[in-house]
Amino acid sequence: MDRLKALGRLLPRVIVAAAAGCGLGLVFEPHDHPWLAVIAVPLFLAALNGVSMKGGFLVGSAFGIAYYLVLVPWLSIIGGDAAIALAVLEGLFYGVFGALASQTLKHRLWMLWIPCLWVATEFATGSVPFGGFPWGRLAWAFSDSVLGRLAAYIGISGLSFVVALLGVLVYAVLRRRSAFSLRLVSLVVGVAIVGLTSLIALSTDGNGKTVTAAMVQGNVPGKGLEFLGRARTVTKNHMNATLDLEKQVLAGSQVKPDLVIWPENSTDIDPYKDVETRQDIETAVQAVKVPILVGAVTEGPGPNERQTTGIVWDPTTGPGQRYAKRHPVPFGEYIPFRDQLLPYIKRLEMIGRQTAPGVGPGIMPINGITYGDLICFELAYDNVVEDVAKGGAQILIVQTNNATYGGTGQPEQQFAITRMRAIETGRTVLIASTSGISGVIRPDGTVEHKSGQFVSDVYVASVPVRDGHTLATTLGGWPQWILSGLGIIGAALALLARRNRKQADPGTPPAPAPDRESVPV
Repeated sequence: MDRLKALGRLLPRVIVAAAAGCGLGLVFEPHDHPWLAVIAVPLFLAALNGVSMKGGFLVGSAFGIAYYLVLVPWLSIIGGDAAIALAVLEGLFYGVFGALASQTLKHRLWMLWIPCLWVATEFATGSVPFGGFPWGRLAWAFSDSVLGRLAAYIGISGLSFVVALLGVLVYAVLRRRSAFSLRLVSLVVGVAIVGLTSLIALSTDGNGKTVTAAMVQGNVPGKGLEFLGRARTVTKNHMNATLDLEKQVLAGSQVKPDLVIWPENSTDIDPYKDVETRQDIETAVQAVKVPILVGAVTEGPGPNERQTTGIVWDPTTGPGQRYAKRHPVPFGEYIPFRDQLLPYIKRLEMIGRQTAPGVGPGIMPINGITYGDLICFELAYDNVVEDVAKGGAQILIVQTNNATYGGTGQPEQQFAITRMRAIETGRTVLIASTSGISGVIRPDGTVEHKSGQFVSDVYVASVPVRDGHTLATTLGGWPQWILSGLGIIGAALALLARRNRKQADPGTPPAPAPDRESVPV
C-alpha cells in the first residue's frame, strides 16, 4: 500500500517529465524549435527535484523514452517495435541521469554538475551498445541559431553543455527556493551567453584555392523491382545524370567540375566483379574525364561479408583509393549476435550479408586536394569526423543513402547534423544522396544548395579549400572527456553527501525533501 501511494505521488512528476521529453523531441528537425530546449530541460529538472534515486530513475526514464519516441519516429519504417525498443534503450540512459541528478540537485555546485552530467549521458548514448547512437545530442538542433557558432570553438559536446547550462539557468530563475541574487546572476549569465555568442562571426575564406565539384543525385526507382534490377537502375540513373552534366558542360551552360561525387549505394553491385556495373561507371568517367567518387557495396573481406565504400574512379587509371565505412549501422547493415537472433527474428534476414567495418579514416588526396570522406550515419560519430579533420581534410564529403527514410524527417535531421559538422570543422561539406537530401554547406554552416527528395538533382559548386584548424578540431575529444568527468565527479560527491546524511542519522526516517516545488510554468 505504501508503495502504491509513493507511485501515486510520483505519477505527476512522471507525466511532467514525459511532457518535457516530448518537448525536447520537437527541438529537432523536422519540427525545428531549438529554443524549446531551454524550456524542456528546466521542466525535467523540476520533475526530478526532491525525489529519491529510484524515483529519479523512473522520472528520467519517462523523459528519455518520450524524447526518443518524438525524435526518431522514422525508425518505425523498419518496424514499430524497433522504434519502441530504441526509445526504451536510450530512455534508460536518461533514467540513470535522473537517478544521479535527483541527488546532484542537492549539492551546492549543482548548476555546474548538472550540465556536465548531461554531457556524460550524451557521451554514453553515443558510445554503447554497439558503438552507440549519438542522434539525440542537444547541439544538433542549433545549426540555424547563434549558439551553433560555438561549435567551432568548443565542439559538439561543448555546445550541448552550453544548451544544458542555459536550461539550468532558466530553472534557477524559476525555482521557488532560489534567492534573488541567484536568480539575477542566472538571468545575467544566460543573457550574456546568448548576447556574446551573437557577436561571433565565422570565416568562410579559404587558402586562395578553390575546387569545383559536382554532386550527383540520380534518384531511385519506385518500389516493386527485384533487388538486382533495382540496383542496376540506381547505377544507371547516376550514370545518365552524369552524362547529362557533361552535355551541359560541352554546351557551355555548366562549369566543368574537377571531381564528381556519387552517393552511398550508387551501386549495390560490386563493380570489381560485375562487368555491367563496371562498364556503367567507366562510361560516366570517360564522359566527364575527371575522377568520380563512387559509392559502392563491395564483397568481402570475409565470406558472407560486404563493405560500404567510397572508391575514387580515375578516367586514366580506373579504380584507386578506397574508403570503407567505419561505423555500419547495427540491425541495419549488420546483425549483432547474428547466429543467436536470426532463428527467432526472421525479419533480420532482409539485411543480408554482414557489413564489415573499415579500418582507417577516409582521407583521399585527389589532384592535389585532400578530401575527407564520411558515409551516411557515421558523420554523427565524433571519432570519425575528428580523424578526417586532423588527417588534413581540406573539404569534407558526405556520401549518403536515405531512400528508406525519405519523407520521414530523418534526412532533415541528418542534414542539420551535417551543418553542425561544417561549423565544428570549419570545412565546406559536399553531400551526395541517392534520393535526397544532397547539397553544399559552407564552413559557417550556411546552406548554398539543398536538393529536394526523390528527384534527380545535379549541382556544381566552386568551394574554398581550407587548411587551418578550428579550436574545436584542435581540442578534439578533450571537452567531452573533461565535461563528462566533471559530471561523474559531481554525481559522486552528491552520492557521498547522501551517504553521510544517512550515517549521521541512521535511526530517523528521512524527512520530506525541503524543496518540493511546483513545476514552473
